Amino acid sequence: MDDLLAARALMGVSLAFHIVYATIGIGLPLLLMLAEGLALKTGDEEWHEVARRWIRPAAVLFAIGAVSGTILSFELGLLWPKFMVFAGPMIGLAFSMEGFAFFTEAIFLALYSYGEQRLSRRAQFFCTVPMVVASAISAVFVISANGWMNTPSGFRMVNGVASDIHPLVAFANQAWPHQAVHGTFAAYVATGFAMAGFYAADLLRGRKTTQVKKALTLSLAVGTLALPLMLMSGDWAAEALAEHQKAKLAAAEAHFKTMAAAPLVIGGWPDPETGTVRYAIKIPKLLSYLANGDANSVVQGLDAFPLGSTPDPRIVHPFFDLMVGSSFVMAAAAAWFWWLRWREKEVTLKRGALILVLIAAPFGMIALESGWMVTEFGRQPWIIQGYLRTSEAVTPNGGLLLIFATFLMVYLALSVGILRLLLRPQGRGEEGEEGEEVLHG
Repeated sequence: MDDLLAARALMGVSLAFHIVYATIGIGLPLLLMLAEGLALKTGDEEWHEVARRWIRPAAVLFAIGAVSGTILSFELGLLWPKFMVFAGPMIGLAFSMEGFAFFTEAIFLALYSYGEQRLSRRAQFFCTVPMVVASAISAVFVISANGWMNTPSGFRMVNGVASDIHPLVAFANQAWPHQAVHGTFAAYVATGFAMAGFYAADLLRGRKTTQVKKALTLSLAVGTLALPLMLMSGDWAAEALAEHQKAKLAAAEAHFKTMAAAPLVIGGWPDPETGTVRYAIKIPKLLSYLANGDANSVVQGLDAFPLGSTPDPRIVHPFFDLMVGSSFVMAAAAAWFWWLRWREKEVTLKRGALILVLIAAPFGMIALESGWMVTEFGRQPWIIQGYLRTSEAVTPNGGLLLIFATFLMVYLALSVGILRLLLRPQGRGEEGEEGEEVLHG
């Protein structure tokens, strides 16, 4: 493994782990706010108890997310010094503002966590509101920096040097709006379905308490309501790719040849040597319609770009299909559960529906991780689209393979420790059950 590959692998592993922590850090405050709001509105104390059982996982994941995010910040400077020299003046504003949002969330999380005996129930609820807002804004600011890497703006090049820099223009780059909206809804979907999976497992094990039923209903409701919003924002993102990131769209759709009435390619294995996709399902004219709103319009393929300047469809296309397919898995499980819930007028305890929810539980995270793979690999070989190649931005210092191996072990050990902490038995539950886990209510 050469230093470039080691640097990319280290950054990729760090980002993959951080995404999980950050995602739940965005989604869990929303669940807390809704549960506390329901407790206030209905006077049902069990909603408050459900919320209080989420405090420890929220605090732990917030802290780990902060640590992993800090590691990523250091890696940007240590692994990609030329990138930071070029991009720092443009993306510095986004990271600075993210810091303010982070500290706001930390303050109100502390107030909520330790205010049980000191704050009124209404005050506790109001503490959750800025947590929800700050966590979402924090993600929006960070995504602005990634969007700028995909559609750089706010400067002009003079003799090979970025000049006339406008940080606000760079912040509000073309990719930022759709990436921010899509990423935020994806976090709510991933958290909702992940939490629902824990409670579905509880019910399958026979822990049929009202708290478990309430927590399952709320978690799955959040995931289900956010799912169509995520899909609609994903369609917006695809339209933006067709306009501003044509090479990424071509790689994601395994679209090799520029043509009118382009078909949508589902599945299959792209073969760059022959410019074909083996074993794929093709829907005539659909790609042209989805990209441009015209079934007979021309869609640029990978052949429209200089050789060596486009992403590898063998990586981008499978991850794109996995992202889209994951959404349909979650939609099917949610539709069946809510159909039974509507028919039975209560939380369904049917084994088949609960198993479907349990199977669908990880697919929110799978979709989110796959989406980021599409975003990152879909920009290659550029670290700043059209201006700086990844190979040019990497540090000249060696020894990165050892650092990569060390960090990989640290992240794996950290993840095992987090799972053991979050799933550690809390003692005897309210109905006398031994070993009721923290996440399970």
